[in-house]
Amino acid sequence: MHIYRTHNCGELRGTDCGKQVKLSGWLHRKRDLGGVMFVTLRDNYGVTQLVAAPGSQAHDDFEKIRVESVVTIEGKVISRGDNINRDMPTGEIEVEVSSVILQSAAEVLPFQVADEDNAPETTRLTYRFLDLRREKLHQNILLRSKVIASIRRRMTEMGFNEFQTPILTSSSPEGARDYLVPSRLYPGKFYALPQAPQQFKQLLMVSGFDRYFQIAPCFRDEDARADRSPGEFYQLDVEMSFATQEDVFAHLEKLFYGLFTEFSDWEVTKPQFPRIPYEEAMRKYGVDKPDLRYGLEIEDVSDIFAASDFNAFKSVVETGGVVRALCVNNIADKSRKFLKDLEDFARENGAKGLASLIFAGSEIKGSLAKPLGDASKAALREKFNAPDGSGIFIVADSADKASVILGKVRIRLADELDLREKNAYRFCWIVDFPMFEKDEETGATQFSHNPFSMPQGGMEALLTKDPLTIKAYQYDIVCNGIELSSGAIRNHLPEIMYKAFEIAGYDNSVVDEKFGGMIKAFKFGAPPHGGIAPGVDRIVMLLANEPNIREVIAFPMNQNAQDLLMQAPAEATEKQLKELHLKITD
Repeated sequence: MHIYRTHNCGELRGTDCGKQVKLSGWLHRKRDLGGVMFVTLRDNYGVTQLVAAPGSQAHDDFEKIRVESVVTIEGKVISRGDNINRDMPTGEIEVEVSSVILQSAAEVLPFQVADEDNAPETTRLTYRFLDLRREKLHQNILLRSKVIASIRRRMTEMGFNEFQTPILTSSSPEGARDYLVPSRLYPGKFYALPQAPQQFKQLLMVSGFDRYFQIAPCFRDEDARADRSPGEFYQLDVEMSFATQEDVFAHLEKLFYGLFTEFSDWEVTKPQFPRIPYEEAMRKYGVDKPDLRYGLEIEDVSDIFAASDFNAFKSVVETGGVVRALCVNNIADKSRKFLKDLEDFARENGAKGLASLIFAGSEIKGSLAKPLGDASKAALREKFNAPDGSGIFIVADSADKASVILGKVRIRLADELDLREKNAYRFCWIVDFPMFEKDEETGATQFSHNPFSMPQGGMEALLTKDPLTIKAYQYDIVCNGIELSSGAIRNHLPEIMYKAFEIAGYDNSVVDEKFGGMIKAFKFGAPPHGGIAPGVDRIVMLLANEPNIREVIAFPMNQNAQDLLMQAPAEATEKQLKELHLKITD
């Protein structure tokens, strides 16, 4: 018999009754009922109920051992008879224990592992090894492993090859702050941890490797959010040679549809996924990552107010602004406080106000019920085909602001009214991003998305068009309002790249300094290529139906970019600083 176990804790069934077995695991729970000791033993695979008779050595041993201690037991598998626990795969049986060996004793616990109620996050992260024993989190991490294995299998089946790219590299301006690593051999010089393997994967295409992927660690010194972990994250990095935008879409749609139907029984958008131009997404949803599980599309109603006698909004249109609105059903019975809170929310997000029309049967209520003429009210109702009980919410402002504000109102209404489609993953592509944008503070032209993207129209567009009107072959894939990835068809021609960077304020010497390796490679024959990099953490977060990305990462940092378990970041010793030619100053 094996020294630790003959079976795991999720394996035994009714057909095993009568067998002498050995199990090892963590003591999950224990109960003394009328002198009989019932113990639940847990390992990676499941739980098994143990029973120790009154007065037995096993009973005495279990009394002395704390929960979460590691034990090895030996005993006989017996039937539970009529007391089957159908919630447990091993619920037909229990093990009558004859011997107990304590492998490792547990100290007093900072929180109860068997209790899924959350302890404070600081405590959970400080004792993450205990937190990871809890069923839900444990299953999330196992799901992550299975998802990554499935990604690798599917990418390989589609003809992609997996490569590893350097972790120590040079700094590049990719939007976030770098993590720098000082060089011991070259005083005053630094490596950077890669924000993404962007240049290396493009260099692999130049090297003749047709299709690449990698489960790549990426490092960015940026703040935490519910869907973004500080410090590091993992992405499925993908690049393809001789590929169009539609080629990238076809492969990723096949991957995502297969992956999400494999690990969930929710409904999944079937290929091909909707393609929504960036400008349309901003106009209809007020955001470039729309949640398509509900409607509430924003409409432009400027023409209605331009023809109205409501001067407050009419003047906005006459001075170059817009009036936009959305309609939501079943709102007429909501309280005045609900409407006031919604207006306050809009103001907090930059609105001058949130006008409303509420169609309550024969009565029209809301802030525009009296000042707006009957013809305008009828036109608005017809525009949205608004039924009884519905409400129209309206914002008048600049084109940039109006839809963004209503986009936030749209999300708020979905939250308050529970409008999202249940048990569904709704994918879409956002396409035709602007190549450049204007910095609001300086007025300078800068890249809006990805500096390595090919501008639509190529060099001719860069030479002849207003930069702010040029679109790029850039795209995002979005699921349920979460951006899973950005991607692009790359700018593989040095002369076009130099010109694009010149428009964004970089001269050729800066481009050569920052991207010299890639520029040099492009001068020796580079294929047209493109790619994408979906976030693995976000994919698993969606599949696990978790609201916070830290629930699908084994050892995450907290919101302040601290590893509470390993106590990082930590101070360096004087010896280490001296070796690296560094000195700490106040």
